Amino acid sequence: MNPFCKIRHPFSYSYFYATFILIAVNFIVYMISRAIPYIPYYCSLNVVSITKRYYFWQFLTYMFVHANWSHIISNMLGLLFFGVSVEKAIGSKEFLLFYFLTGTLSGIFSFFIYWITGQTNVYLMGASGAVYAVLLLFAVAFPKAKIYIWGIIPVPAPILVVIYAAIEIYSQFFSSGSNIAHLTHLAGFAFAWIYCIVRFGENPWKVWKRNYRS
Repeated sequence: MNPFCKIRHPFSYSYFYATFILIAVNFIVYMISRAIPYIPYYCSLNVVSITKRYYFWQFLTYMFVHANWSHIISNMLGLLFFGVSVEKAIGSKEFLLFYFLTGTLSGIFSFFIYWITGQTNVYLMGASGAVYAVLLLFAVAFPKAKIYIWGIIPVPAPILVVIYAAIEIYSQFFSSGSNIAHLTHLAGFAFAWIYCIVRFGENPWKVWKRNYRS
């Protein structure tokens, strides 16, 4: 059963390689930021920049700024592996709506956490929140798919989501000195979950239970 059959107000289906376009834009922005070092300052999400300087665009642009090569490559590989299949399943327009909405909401959530906790010196950057959201949607669209960890160990997509969520929760509360935005990753999962319920009329947990029994 197609988990997206109850989609509310669907777009006309089209596929125009949005995933590849997003990846290309991310790499272009990264190369520009290497040449112009102050780009991350203006585009990363920072509490002071938004509350004092009104750089509201940072809620969107933070997704396209990355700290280093390993950061952008890991995010773009995740987007490539899961995004192409998801985009083909729901169409490019729906995919872009999902990607930008979950990514932006993850940024807004992180902003309020930083603001409330006084973390005004944090500069949030990277597509991880949106990529984690795409991973969850992949697990909903293809609940029987297996992802091979290190190319060897097959893990069902829903189990991988649970494993990643557990790792992020543990890392958030029990690891220290990390520059990884674990709460942003968890927010990506959470907003993707809500999106599935509101937009697609499907609870991911029920989709996974239904396919586990079949």
